Amino acid sequence: MKSIYVIGAGMAGQEGFTAQALGLIAASDILFGTPRLLDLFPDYQNEKQQIDDQSMGLMIERLRHFEGHAVVLASGDPLFFGIGRFLLRNLPEALIEFLPNVTSVQYAFAKIREPWDDAIFVSTHGRDVKSVVDRVVANDKAAILTDEAVTPKMIAAELVARNRLGYRVYLCEDLGSGAEKIRLANVKETADLEAAALNVMILIREYEEDEQRALPVFGIPDDEFLSVKKTMTREEVRVVTLAKLRLRHDMCLWDIGAGSGSISIEADYLLPQGRVFAIERNDESLGFIRENLRRFNARNVTLVTGSAPECLDELPDPDRVFIGGSGGHLWEILEQVDQRLAIGGLVVLNAITLDTLTATNDYFSNAGYLVEVVALNVARTRPETNYKMFEAYNPVYIITGVKQ
Repeated sequence: MKSIYVIGAGMAGQEGFTAQALGLIAASDILFGTPRLLDLFPDYQNEKQQIDDQSMGLMIERLRHFEGHAVVLASGDPLFFGIGRFLLRNLPEALIEFLPNVTSVQYAFAKIREPWDDAIFVSTHGRDVKSVVDRVVANDKAAILTDEAVTPKMIAAELVARNRLGYRVYLCEDLGSGAEKIRLANVKETADLEAAALNVMILIREYEEDEQRALPVFGIPDDEFLSVKKTMTREEVRVVTLAKLRLRHDMCLWDIGAGSGSISIEADYLLPQGRVFAIERNDESLGFIRENLRRFNARNVTLVTGSAPECLDELPDPDRVFIGGSGGHLWEILEQVDQRLAIGGLVVLNAITLDTLTATNDYFSNAGYLVEVVALNVARTRPETNYKMFEAYNPVYIITGVKQ
């Protein structure tokens, strides 16, 4: 009867396998694994097949047609950044049994005596260094399985470039081997260190770089942004606008007419796995956006210089679109957005004139969108005066269109 067991190797050679795992390996007809894992069983009597990144397809074909008992050796837990996902994508899951073992990440946290249930886990395989660091800076504790393409040194250099220095760094190298080594460093020191190819990098946040400016995730005060004040989306309007966008963590947002970038920056906090494109043509505003992106250490915001709709062609399709300014091309922008937006996608537009409100409402109605308009009137007290008086701002119309 055909069977496929995927068995994880621990950190201590054969001693790390359970009696059940050793029995299944001994009774198997074929044993797949990397040379390092196959070397753990020098006395294995049946067929051995070495696997690497280039031969994975050949292994799948062999397993599809092999009628005996097969064992695939993996490192640690095969379903934790391991071969398990690949096997499940390519073979009937009913044929596969998993026997996990201690992972290198578990072992690394045990060695540094640190709980790991509140950490996030990142593999650099198939990622660039920017996307890896995006995940790190969004969290207080991270474990990274590095490779030769994205090394600890490169990750630390990117953190230094973003002025994200408040991490304690552990380099856990060649775990479980005679060359095992664990080094503790800060971010700047790590940027100058070479690490072994087999490495788990653990980063634990100890402080914020600018703790006296600790800011809320939602509703950043207007004074924190550099901007042309007359074009600033004010705090109260910004909060309602972001609520109407109904953002989820992995969405793509276009911010057209980004102004100071305040919508993009606050959306960045709400989209830890998403992408934000801040689109602006005005030279003065572009200078403010660049500085604001630097000040707030924006992770997932890409600044797009140019006029909409012409500059939208090269962007990925959006899930959400915010229009803060149209430069007199509102109808053309809405037509381009409509072509790119999926059913159920949202467009939110802030208007301060009845002309813009009417034109937007007409477009959405003609295009079959579900439309909601909120009229927002904001008045603030002026704290520097002896008398508490309200200063009223121009009303803003927040128009939401849902594509049907």
